[in-house]
Amino acid sequence: MGRAEHETAQEVADPTDYSDLRRCAAEAIGTFVLVFSAVGTAVFAGDYVGQLGVALAFGLTLLFLVYTIGPISGCHVNPAVTLGQLIVGQVTAVRAVGYWLAQIIGGLVAGVTIYAIASSLPSYDRAADGLGANGWGAHSPSAIRGPLGGVLENGYGIGAAMVVEILLTALLVFVVLSTTDRIADVPIAGIAIGFTLAVIHLISIPIDNTSVNPARSLAVAFYQNGALGQLWLFIVFPLIGGALGALVYAFLFGRRQGLRPS
Repeated sequence: MGRAEHETAQEVADPTDYSDLRRCAAEAIGTFVLVFSAVGTAVFAGDYVGQLGVALAFGLTLLFLVYTIGPISGCHVNPAVTLGQLIVGQVTAVRAVGYWLAQIIGGLVAGVTIYAIASSLPSYDRAADGLGANGWGAHSPSAIRGPLGGVLENGYGIGAAMVVEILLTALLVFVVLSTTDRIADVPIAGIAIGFTLAVIHLISIPIDNTSVNPARSLAVAFYQNGALGQLWLFIVFPLIGGALGALVYAFLFGRRQGLRPS
């Protein structure tokens, strides 16, 4: 008899085919590509493509990563997604820690690379231009700045940043888990996940520059004035959102395990 009708991509590619080292390498490379491509678009081309272009850069990058490294590591490229997978039993605690370390390393290398490239432009001003970091209040993209660079009026506040990071990360993790569930149409999962991330950015770029990914926030916080002091929110609240998304998935789908542990 042939393969089951709803066999998942992870089941087609036998999980034993890939060592933990290869899986972690895939996560590091994938996180590097996501941060470099998407945050790089915001830094290098944001004035040309606008917020829609940046949102599509995040979504389309994640879309092609799902199909390239997904069969190896599951394409988490986000500590919040890994936490969600851990909660529903799709990764072990040891593998989750390895993924988190790989994602942080990949993101940090991408941040250094973006900053090195940006700094080679004579007109680049680190204090004025930043590096696509997340922030609220005076550091929100909606803050009104004066002609001399000072903040005339703060943008969205800390409460707004907390709410959107919880809700939108929960949405992302829920979509990841539900579209890769054993009853889902897995071949189109990458499309759903990628465009979900794009929509998430369309919603929240004006609010806090959109994190929903602690590795993305950590990657560039060192290169923008004031970002390190606010970094904690973009680590803690996406993780809370990731846990919430996993719990909603478990409740709606009525089980803790939709896939074999990866």
